[in-house]
Amino acid sequence: MSEKTIALLGQPNSGKSTLFNGLTGSRQHVGNWPGKTVERKDGSFVHKDTTYKIIDLPGTYSLSANSDEEVVTRNYIASGQADVVCILADASQLNRSLFMLADYTGIRVPVVLLLNMMDVAKSQGKQIDTNGIAKSLGIPVVPLVAADKKQYGTFFRMLESIDKNASTLDEKRLAQIYQNTIGAAFDEIKALLPADGIGIYSSTWLTAKLLEQDKLARSLVKETVDAGTYTAIEKKLSDVKDGNLLTGDCKFQWIDKLVNENVTSKKNKLLRSRFDKAATSKRWGKPIAIGMIVLGLICSMVIGFPLMGLFSGLISAISVPLANWLLDIGAAPFLVSLLCNAILTAVSFALQMASYVFGISLVFGLMEDVGYMARISYVFDDTMTKLGLQGKAIMPFLVSFGCNIGGITGTRVIDSWGQRVMTIALSWVVPCASTWGVVGLVSGTFFGNGAVVVVLALFAVAFLHIFITYKVFGRSLNKVEGRTGLIMELPPYHKPHWKSLFGSVFSKMGNVLSRALRIIICISVIFWLLSYSADGNVANSIIYKVGTFIEPVTSLFGLPWQLFIAFVASAMGKEASLGVMASLFNTGSIWAAIEQSATVDTAALSTSMLSVISRPEALAFLFAFFFNMPCLMALTATTQETHSMKWTVRIALYYVLTALIMATIAYHVGLVIF
Repeated sequence: MSEKTIALLGQPNSGKSTLFNGLTGSRQHVGNWPGKTVERKDGSFVHKDTTYKIIDLPGTYSLSANSDEEVVTRNYIASGQADVVCILADASQLNRSLFMLADYTGIRVPVVLLLNMMDVAKSQGKQIDTNGIAKSLGIPVVPLVAADKKQYGTFFRMLESIDKNASTLDEKRLAQIYQNTIGAAFDEIKALLPADGIGIYSSTWLTAKLLEQDKLARSLVKETVDAGTYTAIEKKLSDVKDGNLLTGDCKFQWIDKLVNENVTSKKNKLLRSRFDKAATSKRWGKPIAIGMIVLGLICSMVIGFPLMGLFSGLISAISVPLANWLLDIGAAPFLVSLLCNAILTAVSFALQMASYVFGISLVFGLMEDVGYMARISYVFDDTMTKLGLQGKAIMPFLVSFGCNIGGITGTRVIDSWGQRVMTIALSWVVPCASTWGVVGLVSGTFFGNGAVVVVLALFAVAFLHIFITYKVFGRSLNKVEGRTGLIMELPPYHKPHWKSLFGSVFSKMGNVLSRALRIIICISVIFWLLSYSADGNVANSIIYKVGTFIEPVTSLFGLPWQLFIAFVASAMGKEASLGVMASLFNTGSIWAAIEQSATVDTAALSTSMLSVISRPEALAFLFAFFFNMPCLMALTATTQETHSMKWTVRIALYYVLTALIMATIAYHVGLVIF
């Protein structure tokens, strides 16, 4: 069986990931490029006795060396590992989506142009002469609807004949436009370069990149030509002002000419709807976006919560009969508790997490599929720029108010890996819905009418926390020199592709579940071992003995050992803290409290805490709890989205440490006030 490698290249929202998922299905691997914090996706599929390895290159708008994503993409193409590069373009707006193809012109690696979203172009009344485009470019051009596998036939036929038809882009037209627009300076610089170019790069391509002040191109030329020649090149370049604007204008002239020759439209003008005008306006854009996200969050819960309840009930229904059966056949109670309590509870947590991710992915995937998500990014870009982030980062923040898992999962729309991790690190501070049950009980019990002031203080410190977190992690994740503004197309609204959408959602759900099971079971078993006691009395557990032993240390943070253990337990789930506190203050089973955290006698718990805990200690706990890492499932989701255990652990340790520091400060402030 022969083997070929295909690299997918395209601008964001070109349908590249949709095609990748459609071709590879579950046969894919996600990681990082060696030595880079840039996500790498590769997969494979078999067609007519040939195995095709697919490399999904990072989505970028050009091949300029301005970001890690662009550098990774260019280096891979230059490595010669790909037999052919497939560039995807949105057929519904070719004037803007062909810029990557224009920037590729002059690279001598076989290329194929895939015109995606042909169905949308057709609905707009556009007729695209793919044969004419192929003749102009000198390469195969394939019409495609990436979301519909039934229309992959032309693509597969292209692959079958790739050995015969693979060719490089004809650069003559673009070279002539460079000469006409930029003038003698272009020809003079080009004449100083090797006539055959350098490696895979033609002299025309290198000249354009030199005018754009491309760092990698300058370095390559400097290494190749002699010192005198390079000095002459630099002198010529210094005489050209705004070289990147000039070459960009040339590329758009080339695109416009290509489109005008090969695309006709029955409709003279595409009219924007009243909704779209409002959704992108300065006045209504943000309120509409917030409303849509809140509506999406509610719909996600409507979809996810019944599934969560189903799996939770199913595991509960299995665990009790299974435990009784094991005890009847003489299994050791310790092993029965380990299996039926720790492991099955962990499986329940993982299934509930996957269920919520299913709801989030389906609803917000639908919003992205129809074209609305790009509008949210657009209207919030100016706000998020103040944090050094793109407008796409707003959704994870807002969704996290419902559940941090959904917010973390939502960061996958962010193209830059560094900005994605930065967004996750910042969004962890957003309190999820489960946080408020604990905050409400503790603040109401100890501070009465002053609880409002405490909550406002928590929010005020949260903004400070975001600022500090940005400063701490921004140096390595979001360097100033590596930042770029939001560059994206606002895709036309179109009907969703349900089959492709559900396929993508189930794939994400499966990936989340497999990783969640490994991580959650491991941590759950460790916590269960610490909290286990044969008679169910917390006083006989390891965690009780450890807690009382370390109380001299925890008291430095203003936390009695019971509240410190509740703080630790909140990492399993925010809602678990109430159950754990009820067990600790009433000598019950900690693990049972985690399993059944919703069934807590809050009145009895309030009375018990008031007799043991002081107001400064309660204040310290609120700050420690509020700013602790969200939960175990959020931790798992972070690992899933960042593909980096190192950064996940780093963020988690940072949150635990800052939570304890804030608890210490709050405790001493409380001592002064109360």
